[in-house]
This record gives sequence, structure tokens and C-alpha cells, in this order.
Amino acid sequence: MVIAFLRTIILYIFIIAGIRLMGKRQVGELEPSELVLALLIADLAAVPMQDFGIPLLTGIVPIFTLLCLTMALSVLTMRSVRFRALMCGKPSIIVENGKLHQLEMQKNRFTVDELMEELRMQGITDLTTVKYAILETNGQISVLTRAEERPVTARQMELHPKDGGLPVVIINDGRVLTRNLHSRGLDDTWLDRQLRAHHVRRSSDVFLLTVDEQNQVYLAEKEGKR
Repeated sequence: MVIAFLRTIILYIFIIAGIRLMGKRQVGELEPSELVLALLIADLAAVPMQDFGIPLLTGIVPIFTLLCLTMALSVLTMRSVRFRALMCGKPSIIVENGKLHQLEMQKNRFTVDELMEELRMQGITDLTTVKYAILETNGQISVLTRAEERPVTARQMELHPKDGGLPVVIINDGRVLTRNLHSRGLDDTWLDRQLRAHHVRRSSDVFLLTVDEQNQVYLAEKEGKR
């Protein structure tokens, strides 16, 4: 039992380290080659985890080889446009100016139901408002609406709103993050003042408190505290 536990931990840590070396893009967006890699790694890792008669290196070596191959292919795809198109394919325009490109949809085996589902997920129900809908190489749909359908921006209205910047978490589930508090140039006195302003007795009663670069505060109490 202990051997199985240790072998599983070693393989798990090794695979996590290898995936981390591949970069965040590969983790978040699987290309066809990366999907194949994930499936192969799963099979290779499962065998030495279950069969104690197989040396651990028998699983680690092929996994390491696959990770090295994937990283080499990633470098090639970054340097060669042709090789990238060969490995990852090319984006396909399936809607242009409200018109469906049926041949592209058939080529990619992309159904109308799938298209309508993707459009609904992006808040679009009228195909005529779509300027372009592009099927990306990772299977996601990028939708660009017509200019007249896009929301009006502050720049177009000649407004100059202040950008609050990135909010920083000050209290997380009742725990005060002192380092974040000081990084904003704030102190415990400021925090106590904010708690009183929101009629909160203790920081432990706060589920989330954030403050942005304009000192705008968001506070959410824990449920059942009022």
C-alpha cells in the first residue's frame, strides 16, 4: 500500500511539473496535439501506478520523452507559420456578414445547433447582427458583431471615467491579508473605519473585502451574520 502511495505521488508531481513547463496556454487551451499528449500521459501513468512489477522509470521515461517532444514542437510552432498551421490547423470563418458558410461548417463537422448554442452563450440571438463568427483552432467560437450592434464606449461619448484599477483582496473569508493592506498604503485604522461604515463588528464576520486603486471598497458579509 505504501509503495502504491509513493509511486502515485511521484508520478503525479512529475506530470504536474511537466505540464507547468509547457506554459499556461497549453493548460487552458488544448490543441489537437496537446489533447493527444494528455491522453497518452494518462495511459502511461496509469500502468506503473497499478502494476508494482513494472519499474517506475518505465512510466517516467516515456512521459518525459513526450513532454520534451511537446516543448520542441511548441518552439517550432512559434518560429514557423507553416508548421503551426500543419500542427494546429487554421481558424475557419463560419459566419460572415450574417451569412452562414455551410461548406466550412461541414468541413469542420460543426452543426447549426452547436453554432446557435455558442452564440447564445455570448448573448447573441440574431445571426444578422454577426459580422464574423470564427471557429478557432482550439474549438472555441470568436464572435464579432456589427459596429452598430456594439455597446457605446466612454471614448465615443467623449467621457473620461476614472479607472478603478485592479481590486486587491483585504479580507478573505474572515482573514485579514495584512500584506495586501499595506501594499495599498493602508493600515488597521483604515480597516476598522471601513468595518464601522458598513456596520460590521469584526473582520471575522466579513467574507470578502476588496479595495481598488481609487480606494473604492467592496464588502460582503458572511451569510447568517446579520
